[in-house]
Amino acid sequence: MWSCAGRRRRRLLAGLFLLLLAAVVMRRFNLTSIIPMRFWGRVLGLQAKDSQFLLEEKPFRILGGSVHYFRVPREYWRDRLLKMKACGLNTLTTYVPWNLHEAVRGTFDFSGNLDLQAFLRTAEEVGLWVILRPGPYICSEWDLGGLPSWLLQDPEMQLRTTYKGFTEAVDSYFDHLMPEVVHLQYKNGGPIIAMQVENEYGSYAQDQNYMAYIKQALLNRKVVELLVTSDNKDGLSAGFVHGALATINFQKLEPKLLSSLSEIQKDMPVMVMEYWTGWFDSWGGPHNIFDADEMVERVEAVIRSGASINLYMFHGGTNFGFMNGALHFDEYKSTITSYDYDAVLTESGDYTAKYFKLRNLFSRILETPLPPLPVVLHKASYGAILMQQYISLWELLPSLIEPVKSEYPINMENLPVNNGNGQAFGYTLYETLILGGGTLYFHDYIRDRAQVFVNTQYIGHLDYNIQELSIPNRQGYRQLQILVENCGRVNYGLNLNNQRKGLIGDVFFNKTSLRNFKIYSLEMKPSFMESLRGASPWSAIPDSAVGPAFFRGSLQVQYMPQDTFLKLEGWEKGVVFVNGQNLGRYWNIGPQETLYLPGTWLQQGFNEIIVFEEHLGGRIIHSTDLAFLGRVQYVV
Repeated sequence: MWSCAGRRRRRLLAGLFLLLLAAVVMRRFNLTSIIPMRFWGRVLGLQAKDSQFLLEEKPFRILGGSVHYFRVPREYWRDRLLKMKACGLNTLTTYVPWNLHEAVRGTFDFSGNLDLQAFLRTAEEVGLWVILRPGPYICSEWDLGGLPSWLLQDPEMQLRTTYKGFTEAVDSYFDHLMPEVVHLQYKNGGPIIAMQVENEYGSYAQDQNYMAYIKQALLNRKVVELLVTSDNKDGLSAGFVHGALATINFQKLEPKLLSSLSEIQKDMPVMVMEYWTGWFDSWGGPHNIFDADEMVERVEAVIRSGASINLYMFHGGTNFGFMNGALHFDEYKSTITSYDYDAVLTESGDYTAKYFKLRNLFSRILETPLPPLPVVLHKASYGAILMQQYISLWELLPSLIEPVKSEYPINMENLPVNNGNGQAFGYTLYETLILGGGTLYFHDYIRDRAQVFVNTQYIGHLDYNIQELSIPNRQGYRQLQILVENCGRVNYGLNLNNQRKGLIGDVFFNKTSLRNFKIYSLEMKPSFMESLRGASPWSAIPDSAVGPAFFRGSLQVQYMPQDTFLKLEGWEKGVVFVNGQNLGRYWNIGPQETLYLPGTWLQQGFNEIIVFEEHLGGRIIHSTDLAFLGRVQYVV
């Protein structure tokens, strides 16, 4: 017979087994969001106390790095996070882009490359904690700072304030986003140890009630982990909200910069939420580089001071499609497609000098062996790709697109397309009739760049700096065509409410407002590209391959597809699609000279390449195993 002590041991073991089984089942079927549960030993979570972080009452140092799932093909998430872990980091930070998850108002997408739960689970499996930065605004050199363009359909919209039209949209978004993540919080057995309240609001600060509203919106939706804010030094006091830990963002470690946090919060740990490991690039500018030794010296100084740190970016990735943002202070500057950022890992996930120097630093500080380095994915040079077919934009219209007829120009966001959600990205073509010749004037109503044609013949281009064009005189009525490109909405600053694109006001011809437009939405979504494949007549590329036009060719891959880079030498400006995937924009003004093509988007055998060229096309695209990001300028 069993003794009493033996029976007690058996009951204890059986109880522990049942608890463990319940935990596994609840996590497997996401039941933790339905049945609140405190996992064994997970009660207090991450705390900011007595000038240090504590995780379950034990001192904890955040060594973090930023990777954005929406800038990296899903098949490469694990590779990038394993490399983060092998560098010595213990925490992942990521933004959440509202404009991708709710591209159409009221329709939410958390699938495929937007499967946020899968990304966070991958981080957990790799052994990383997570600081989640859900916005709603994220900046991140991303179109409109991650806010969906349909918000701008409201002429009175006041973004990032407690304006009712904005808060109602945010509440609906959070109602759908938070159930995706709250069960992945630390106290519910997941990897999320902290969550950020908005992002860099101190640099905006238009509404003193806004940050308290966002904080409460998170708390109301079962967020139980540590709340934080993040700002640069000038925005610290305006971006701070009681009940959240203030953190700081910078690249240059100025005297007393870290101690400035103590001016708004006493006896709290110091956290650098964004230590900028490099910098982003704008079209027409240089490729920005930040010296590796200088960067590592500053990281070491932060750590030696006792602070925690997050490297922004650890791996930048790519602004695929039309998702790049822009800056507009003294002049408008559109961000390039690559988000390489001169970060710790390259755009394609390769190691850099910064990586090895940081790994050496962290191994010395941690005084423990680091995981082995994951292998680097090979890059392929597939050589010259011959473009074989051509179709002019003028030949496609209106057979492929039903135009909107309007007496007045309509901005992109307010076009009655996409089930009332307007047009978010791409190009918009405005057509009307003119009589005779004269001066075409736009009064700063072009957003952001336009090509002007008369009877499909190119006249010139307009942008923020060029506001008028001369139209040659001819007899009779002629068709005026204005092809306007949304080059990227501003992602930072006080200009967010003024980011409607296309023609945002009247066009004047000889001081008379033009009327009676046909407007074509050219968002170039997957459905459009699918229709384009079957369009006719595709023909052989003419000797003078003038755009706007689509060019088609094929890349043949014999063996297992590998990453490569496409170099469009001889082309001028446009967008590249491979097997329906939008790789992003190219432009011969640089600095970027190649587009990153992930091997996971290729297939063995035939791969279709379609190029939309705005002005002057070529016949050949070169596939190379090296990225060329342009002329270098060192960031001081």
